Amino acid sequence: MFKRHFDKIWVQNLALLTLLGLAFYYFAFVFEFKYDFDWTIFVKEGQYGHMGKLLLGGLNTTITITLYSTVIALVLGTLFGLARLSKFKPVYYFATCYVEFFRNTPLLIQLFFWNFALPYAFPVELRMQLFELNFEFWMATIGTGIFTGAFVAEIVRAGVQSIPKGLLEASYSSGLNFSQTLRKIILPLAFREIIPPLGSEMLNNMKNTSLAMTIGVTEVCWAMQEITALTYHSFEATVAATIIYLSLSLIIAGVLNLVNIKLKIMPSGRKPLMRKVADTIFAPLGLLARGVEYVLWHLRRPADASKTVSPLRRLLRRSRKGFVLAAKAAFVLLLGVVLLKALVAVAGFNFQVIADNFVTLLIWRFPGGSETEFFMGLGGLAGALLMAAIAISGSFVIGLFVGMGRTSQNRALRVPCTMYIELIRGNPLIIVIFWMYFFIPIILKIDPHVFWSATIALTVFFGAYIAEIVRGGIENIPPGQVEAAKASGLSYFQTMRKIILPQALKQMLPALVGMFIAAFKDTSLAYIIGVMELTRAAYAINNRIMIHPFEIYTTVALMYFVFSYLMSLYAKRLERKLSPETVRIEM
Repeated sequence: MFKRHFDKIWVQNLALLTLLGLAFYYFAFVFEFKYDFDWTIFVKEGQYGHMGKLLLGGLNTTITITLYSTVIALVLGTLFGLARLSKFKPVYYFATCYVEFFRNTPLLIQLFFWNFALPYAFPVELRMQLFELNFEFWMATIGTGIFTGAFVAEIVRAGVQSIPKGLLEASYSSGLNFSQTLRKIILPLAFREIIPPLGSEMLNNMKNTSLAMTIGVTEVCWAMQEITALTYHSFEATVAATIIYLSLSLIIAGVLNLVNIKLKIMPSGRKPLMRKVADTIFAPLGLLARGVEYVLWHLRRPADASKTVSPLRRLLRRSRKGFVLAAKAAFVLLLGVVLLKALVAVAGFNFQVIADNFVTLLIWRFPGGSETEFFMGLGGLAGALLMAAIAISGSFVIGLFVGMGRTSQNRALRVPCTMYIELIRGNPLIIVIFWMYFFIPIILKIDPHVFWSATIALTVFFGAYIAEIVRGGIENIPPGQVEAAKASGLSYFQTMRKIILPQALKQMLPALVGMFIAAFKDTSLAYIIGVMELTRAAYAINNRIMIHPFEIYTTVALMYFVFSYLMSLYAKRLERKLSPETVRIEM
């Protein structure tokens, strides 16, 4: 009887309003914040300046880094994505090394390497000049672009491989060369398919710019911490940063949704309103593209079609194969020089420094840590693995139930689950860590160790992403199976447990393993609140030694890479096992 009444819309709405009212009553009349709120710090001039202008300056920096790094990521991702499909093995292996290394090491370690270790490769005079040219900003921009480019490369590769191989063969048989096939057929169709995952990666890129704070770039998170330090109003600063990131996420998602609508093939006479809006907004870009195409067509068109091909053009056509061979030889030579220099640089490492600190990087001070440290001083790589294992287990449970709630027809379940997913996914992990570290202990009146604050933040953060994976897996199951289960008398949970989830989990496994890899890498962000995991241990050792950042950060990057790459190999094995019909397209 209760279930029959709860299926009614007005009962579900009443339940939502009741939950909202109880939450408002608790925080308004029962809970005591014991905190002096002052939102005017953003609109008035204070002793240390105008905090609102400081936050707007951080927003400007965040947007600038996002735009520049997006361009870098798209260019690198397209080039290396196509290179991953090349039959020329040196190009293929070089692109594979780039993609695998940068995807399987944390962005925070990469930024530390670019900012703290790379300057030591230059003479002192040049190093000083670099720091006068806003070095931290450009390292954050280029580093974020290189990191995101590795993910974009895989998206581009998958998009190109999704194109039927017959189109490639048909274009070649029609007389089109490689560049024409790529520009007119393959890339337009591939980018039409990869807009959704590419949009998700651009959102991640925007949120990843928050890590620029760790190397001193004055973006939103840096401004948030500066406001907290100057005014002691941490709650207001964090709320303002949260609203900024949510707004940026909504704007980027809206623009990408319009792009997706614009690229959909629809009948000309039955276009919905959003398609008309998208056509209007992107009309100037369409005119610009047609103008460029028109100019290029006139530039390459012969002045007189009746004339024969010029001797110069005939010579160029004949020498094309020689040019290609020369280009391949030059690439192999350049790659050999780079590898030789890399080997020479590694041979020049002070391996004694690595040996002296390797155990510390593995376990920190365990078992001889002080009473204030977590579990007898456990940290380093062991601490990161423990944090990742706990976060992965907890986030899977959260994601499973929230993902099921997200697909429920009951508003009382669907709305809270949707709000949780969108709120968490719209913010960087740094913001979630700050919330768990500074404010959740105040709200719940507890005092957890920083290890548990970071672990809970990781669990809550990745639970939202896993919930979306679960939702996608459930919605991919044919709805007829759910109807058949209901007709057989099975309840909702019985249908999920016995029919839907066993099939959906098989499709979700590769994505889940990828999310687990991301959780392990993102344990590095616990460095921000002082957890002695691997990144914090490396930072502490580097500050003590000072003159060997290359050795320390290269060792740490390899540690992260080994564990992440092993998990990524398992994910690829699962993907091949679950998709045996995949055919690899080569260009």
